[in-house]
Order: sequence, then structure tokens, then C-alpha cells
Amino acid sequence: MDTPNPSQTPLAATVSRPDRVFPTLTPQQVSRIAAHGRRRSTTRGEVLVEVGDTAVPFFVVVSGELRALRPTDRVETLIVSHHAGQFSGEGNMISGRRALGRLRVGESGEVIQVNREQLLALIQTDAELSEILMRAFILRRLELIARDLGDVAVIGSAHSAGTLRVKEFLTRNGHPFHYVDLDGDREAQELLDRFQVGVADIPVVICRGHAVMRNPTNSQVADCLGFNEAIDQTHVSDLLIVGAGPAGLAASVYGASEGLD
Repeated sequence: MDTPNPSQTPLAATVSRPDRVFPTLTPQQVSRIAAHGRRRSTTRGEVLVEVGDTAVPFFVVVSGELRALRPTDRVETLIVSHHAGQFSGEGNMISGRRALGRLRVGESGEVIQVNREQLLALIQTDAELSEILMRAFILRRLELIARDLGDVAVIGSAHSAGTLRVKEFLTRNGHPFHYVDLDGDREAQELLDRFQVGVADIPVVICRGHAVMRNPTNSQVADCLGFNEAIDQTHVSDLLIVGAGPAGLAASVYGASEGLD
């Protein structure tokens, strides 16, 4: 098991409205979700979701604890702990993209496990749960974006058209990333110089901690992140890749939930 990193404050302790971002469901609401999934026991240390997983289940904690983590090297940074009545997941749960983080059992207990198809059926038939889940998923994604808690690093320059293109593509598709500005980070620039990375190679994109791409096309970035795997070939490609994407969806749903125009 990776060593926990205590240096970063968990996300739940920093958000302004934890009751909306990490709500606790009532027993009646949990019971309605249970009708769509199955109960299963969990064991401390068990990994339920790994970074990059494509078939990501939705979990509601009945007892015990689940920890959403960001693994880097041999350190796990805690994003949030889910306890009884709380649930896992964020925007990728709806879009069907790969998991951004790891979900590990912190304390043994029991969960309700619901696959993505069952979850989509649930939110189409239960208006109350649909509002709670969609708001939480979208607000969590916005918090991940705001805190650079993603699986992509973009190293580039504001003077590079390729850098601006890749940043805009990731932003439009609502994918969190960490940006290193070569114009203000001399050490990063010196490091790239030693690897003979020229102006035409900018930006350098590190995808999921292993793939290193020099001035990649949008299509190459999408392939590396599994965007195309999540596309329903029957008409949603414009939503996920070309159009406003989850970022636009997040803005519209968040505005509606807050009573904004």
C-alpha cells in the first residue's frame, strides 16, 4: 500500500458547501439506490477503483469508509473520505471516461455497488436522487479542476499556439490538468533543454503519469485520456469532444441548481 501523504488538506474540508458537494443520503434514499444495485462487503486496503479504469462502479457506503485518493509515485494524497450514507464518483461517472483517482477501502464495512448503466437508469427515473447526484458529481469535477487534481501535466508557454490549443481543449472538455509555465519556471525550461525539446515540440504533455507527448494533436490527447472510448457512437460525440463538453454541462447544471440565469 502506498504511503499516505498528510501534507494536503482533504477536499471536503475546503469546499464552501460540503452538504452539496459531499452530501449524506437519508436511509430512504439509500434504500432506493440499493434496489438498483447489490450489497457487498469490503475489506480494509481493498482497491475498488484504480486510476485509468474504464468500467467504474458507483458506491454508496453502508458502513465503514472509502477513500478517494490521488496516487503519485509511492504517495497517496487523500482527496476525500466517504462514510455511511455518502457516495463515490464525479463527472466521469456520467460521461463514462476513465477514472481520475483511486478508490480504496479505509475501514472494512459494506457498500452498495451500482454499475454505470444501472446508475443512468436510476437518475432517469428518480428526480430527487438525480438532482442530488448530478449536482455533487459536477461540483466535485469543478473542485478537481480548480485544484489541478488531474492526471495530466501540460508544460508550455503562453507564447505557443500549441500550448494554448491543448489547454483550451482540456478546459473545454472539463478535464483537470496541471500547467507548468516555461516563461516563469527556469528549472523546467532548463530540464527540457537538456532533453533537446525545441520550440516546435511545445507543449510537452504528460498523460496519466507515463505517456510523454511533444506538441500532440487534440486527437492524440483524447486517445491517451480515453475520451473516444466514452463516446456513444450514436450522436454524443459533439457533446463530449467537439462541443461544450462536461465543462459547459457543469456550468449550466450548476447555474440551474443555484437558481442562476
